[in-house]
Amino acid sequence: MMTKNLYNVAVVGATGAVGQQMLKTLEEREFPIDTLKLLSSARSAGKEIEFKGKSYQVEEAKPESFEGIDIALFSAGGSVSKALAQEAADRGAIVIDNTSAFRMDPNVPLVVPEVNEADLHTHNGIIANPNCSTIQMVVALEPIRQKMGLKKVIVSTYQAVSGAGKVAIDELYEQTQAGVEGKDLEAKVLPVKSAEKHYPIAYNAIPQIDVFQENGFTYEEMKMINETKKIMHLPELKVAATCVRLPIETGHSESVYFEVEQEGASVDEIKSLLKESDGIILQDDPSNQIYPMPYYAAGKNEVFVGRIRQDLDERSGYHMWVVSDNLLKGAAFNSVQIAESLIKLNII
Repeated sequence: MMTKNLYNVAVVGATGAVGQQMLKTLEEREFPIDTLKLLSSARSAGKEIEFKGKSYQVEEAKPESFEGIDIALFSAGGSVSKALAQEAADRGAIVIDNTSAFRMDPNVPLVVPEVNEADLHTHNGIIANPNCSTIQMVVALEPIRQKMGLKKVIVSTYQAVSGAGKVAIDELYEQTQAGVEGKDLEAKVLPVKSAEKHYPIAYNAIPQIDVFQENGFTYEEMKMINETKKIMHLPELKVAATCVRLPIETGHSESVYFEVEQEGASVDEIKSLLKESDGIILQDDPSNQIYPMPYYAAGKNEVFVGRIRQDLDERSGYHMWVVSDNLLKGAAFNSVQIAESLIKLNII
């Protein structure tokens, strides 16, 4: 297929936190756009958003909205994606969906460009963007897997409230202020808005992200487990996850324990692999207190890795600390990267 020079792009969920970051990323990376269409729910339709110095009116997303669209970036919730993604694909658009609606569909590639870019060749009109916490972990693990193999992964996450949307960010700041003033902390959003009980996130850590499954893991944890196996083409990989919400606005952190197949791999070898890999910044100098932190990763597109060390008991086991902006590499930036890969690979 011959590539075009410019593309007609639609952003679904343009008024949301991730949608706004998608627009910012498209502008910063000078994505080759011919026409831009901003779409949302009926509630947000009519709002004005500026892009590259030009004002665009947000329209209500409908099936006919995708006529003539080449690339449709979706980030408006799973129900919207389920209702409209196939409609967009049927009209010739390639959909890059940022929700969980299609991630585990065997006919939909789940893509992190640094890991499995070649899977884009198998798309049938819809491409899934993985969960934010999964993305940064597989980016850090992939160079290690390629060189040393991978047998087991155990991850504990420390996730920012922005992953739960603007309402969670607002509640964090309201509760923080209430605490400063000695008032009770009112909780309506976390851990899950639909839950019977809600807990304050300010001054707290909540060991639940999304709803619990029958096996005792949360849906967020199962997303990390299943998506990692799919992205890395390792269905037999042993993966376990514990996901925790912390009172941080932006930036997910992860403590990752992993076991490799190669005997005698050194920490220096792992550091060298990561330092030379695309999309990764190595920050690992404990003697000078240099290691990744979400405060400094916010607003950046890369995955930051540090505190790499060998396990004290398991010769093939290692630990590392992984941090990334969950709204950028974890969502908007990865989606735009996928679109760039489609052009680079001459798929669109």
